[in-house]
Amino acid sequence: MFKALKNYPILFICLFVAVMLLPNLDVLQISIMEARNFITAREMLNNDHWLLTTMNNVARYQKPPLPAWFSALGGILFGTKSLFGMRLPAVLMVMLAGSFMYYFSRTILKSRTHSMINALVLITSFYVIGITFEAPSDIFTHAFMLVSIYYFYNIFKQDVSRWKHALFAGICLGLSILAKGPISIYALFLPFLIAYGFSFKYKAIKQKLPQLLSAIVLGLIIGGSWYLYVKLKDPNVLNSTVAKETGTWKSYNVRPFYYYWSFFVQTGIWTIPAFISLLYPYLKKRVSHYKAYKFSLIWTLTAVVLLSLVPMKKSRYLVPVLIPLAFNIGFYIEYLIRKFKVLKDKRETFPVYFNFGLIGVIGIAFPIVMFVLFNAELQSHLIRFTIASIVLFAIGVFILLQLKAKNIKNVFLLTVFFFASVFVLALPLSNAFKNEDYSSISDLNEENQQRNINLYAVNYIAPETIWDYGNSIPEIEYKNDRYTFPKENKFGILVYEMSAENEAQIRANYEVKEMATYDLNRFGSNSNQNNPRLKSVFYILTKK
Repeated sequence: MFKALKNYPILFICLFVAVMLLPNLDVLQISIMEARNFITAREMLNNDHWLLTTMNNVARYQKPPLPAWFSALGGILFGTKSLFGMRLPAVLMVMLAGSFMYYFSRTILKSRTHSMINALVLITSFYVIGITFEAPSDIFTHAFMLVSIYYFYNIFKQDVSRWKHALFAGICLGLSILAKGPISIYALFLPFLIAYGFSFKYKAIKQKLPQLLSAIVLGLIIGGSWYLYVKLKDPNVLNSTVAKETGTWKSYNVRPFYYYWSFFVQTGIWTIPAFISLLYPYLKKRVSHYKAYKFSLIWTLTAVVLLSLVPMKKSRYLVPVLIPLAFNIGFYIEYLIRKFKVLKDKRETFPVYFNFGLIGVIGIAFPIVMFVLFNAELQSHLIRFTIASIVLFAIGVFILLQLKAKNIKNVFLLTVFFFASVFVLALPLSNAFKNEDYSSISDLNEENQQRNINLYAVNYIAPETIWDYGNSIPEIEYKNDRYTFPKENKFGILVYEMSAENEAQIRANYEVKEMATYDLNRFGSNSNQNNPRLKSVFYILTKK
């Protein structure tokens, strides 16, 4: 198996990501960040808003447009209603990140096997995959930054710097900025520069300044081009957006400095190896490449420290840390593959048995636990459940057998395939728990066209609802304690929640007919995943 990985590494990485994510790409419910991005992409296609980007036909400059551009291309290929098409570009970014983790590792380590370990750890880290659904802009900005870092590294290390490295470094730096502003410069690129200086030293840097400065300038020109265009075309809205976003970063979701210091758990199945890989006194004499280990460790910890300095903190902001952390974890996995068969100290062997043994036990226990707890729900999905149970049970057994034989190479590969199997086979079982009250709003647009009425939003409508509706839903302005109603004698409104006072004001001027309730929650009201924000009521108003 490892020979095949070594001979066709990039092909394997891309096929692995494709098989893991593409079959069920539209299974998970759309997130609020995805919805905002996909609505913007849809309006690019429908309204030609490619640069002055909008959401629900209102200017949206909070995020640069690159991810929406890619999603719009997916919409062209698969249709603007296709969740698969809109999500496909984010999956391609996972492939890009995995491929350049391999290239970058290979350049430093000179080992195909070790480089493949790093790449596989990255693309099976829980939040690297999770972020593609929760906030797709993040995977774009950090994947392009990783590519840029690879070319900057080549400029630093080579005696004779090639201008093509500067060109590619600058282009990908610019694309990273166009995906989410300077976030990745601060959270990934700056820690890389610090770690490189401490570990490898900057040698003959004066000779390389033309290439380095050219790459940075090119990146800033590409990345800043959209901001400059919007500044020239719509300065007032952009200034207001920037002021609001700046205030948010200082005052919203403020967490203590130490909030991120359980960052290694974001790797999911690699949590224990991730923690051990950070134990410098333990690993410094065991790794195969000390300078590279020191580099990845400083890179990881510097990223965590810099992110900890920012007042606003969210779990998803840790995604850039997972890139150098995957590099770091690879040193520990590679050490275990080389030495585990001869290790005698239980302090070294116990964490290995516990981590991978637990994964094996989870695989074995999956069919039993699921059947006992969710027998009724799974009745309509028995074939899929049976297949998932057989595969996960088998992988769990093989993990335990290979762990007993101390063959960590096979244990590692089986763990990777276990992670992929969960996405391919177990994830679709979430449909068994679908909310009985689920009601899509996707047909309402056509129904209202037949009624010859327009639809408006009152107070607030979730972006997920606007996406599902398939068109913009203009919001009725509420100012000075009064609504500014449209001039039509008859129109529809969609309401998330409304006070008694607001309702009385509407009923004073209109006859109100309740038509339908829509609930986009995939899980029922008893689930903590059920979000009231995704419920809305449709009324038809006729002027008295």
